Amino acid sequence: MSILVQKFGGTSLSNEFARSHVIDHIKSAYEQNYKLVVVVSAMGRLGEPYATDTLIDLIKNNGDHLPPKETDLLLGCGEIISASVLCSLLNQLSISSEVLTGSQAGVLTTNQHNKALIKSIQPKRILQLLDQNKVVIITGYQGCNEKGDLTTLGRGGSDTSATAIASALNAEKVDIFTDVEGILTADPRIVEDAKPLKKVSYIEICNMAQYGAKVVHPRAVEIAMHANIPIRVRSTFSKDEGTLVTNNETLQEQSVVYDRLVTGITHVPNVSQIHITASQGQYDLQLKVFKSMAQQQISVDLINVTPSGVMYTVHDHEIEKAISTLHNLGYDPFYQSNCAKVSVIGGGINGVPGIMAKIVEALTEADIQILQSADSNTTIWVLVHANHVNKALKALHKKFDLHK
Repeated sequence: MSILVQKFGGTSLSNEFARSHVIDHIKSAYEQNYKLVVVVSAMGRLGEPYATDTLIDLIKNNGDHLPPKETDLLLGCGEIISASVLCSLLNQLSISSEVLTGSQAGVLTTNQHNKALIKSIQPKRILQLLDQNKVVIITGYQGCNEKGDLTTLGRGGSDTSATAIASALNAEKVDIFTDVEGILTADPRIVEDAKPLKKVSYIEICNMAQYGAKVVHPRAVEIAMHANIPIRVRSTFSKDEGTLVTNNETLQEQSVVYDRLVTGITHVPNVSQIHITASQGQYDLQLKVFKSMAQQQISVDLINVTPSGVMYTVHDHEIEKAISTLHNLGYDPFYQSNCAKVSVIGGGINGVPGIMAKIVEALTEADIQILQSADSNTTIWVLVHANHVNKALKALHKKFDLHK
């Protein structure tokens, strides 16, 4: 029998109604004779009693001095509660199930608490339980280090747990269940006519996730891509197949033709632009600027380097530190905050003339100023003022016919 990994996020487990849909999905896969591994997140979101962000606030409101190791002990409780409740519900229906923590499932991580990386997975215990025809429920977001201490994987950790475990088990596929109907061409809260995507490549969804889409974590996609395990992003509250994420070769075998040049439009808010002009004959400006940013642990993006100077972006919350650092070096940078990075993403972009022209045309027609741009094989980025971002997303979505 094939192994299927199902991952359920916090909103999928937050109340009795949502959990009934989770049970239906598990029962359906169980009846299809899959060997079934279920990876769970903590229940709900901030404000709900067992959510990860609620547990973080509990510490903030009680001294705010819990060491990282003990913080991980607390944060791991949310997934343990989810797994235990789900186990009870399944056993009530005579679907035999057993809970494993990340450590018990063989997830070995680095020593860095609160944002550890997975080093290896030894799935022997998982396989033993699957051979007993049990549904194996695993707490996502966590593992243990070589000392045996519980560690957590940081944001998106449950997605990462799911695809890493699937890779270790050589699973047939991973189903990631969320509260939306798969992956859409844009944020439906901004672009009302955003459409669901039936199939996308690993690279496309990795870029969409990295540059603003919140459906699945890019680390999880990268793991699945290297193991060549398909991901389906599905709604907990629907039987729809959602969006299939796989490699280009599989898409071509399934006659998916890239008649769409662009797959989706995403954005990252709260970005600041910095521009520094070099004096005549000053050739070390670029080295000094980027070395100083690295020393201050300031992440830089949208980098343009020319003989006359440098232009780049930082997060809004780091702009004051960045400008102060540059002033200390004797520079007088121009900067503007409250910007947003808009990304036009598509596997069909590479080598096709006219894509940038269409982007410029769409934004010019909408009277939107482009502050900066950059590109890669599958993505073109433009920087705009934050108050123009919604209009920019809608204009680009329409220009590339993503609403059709």
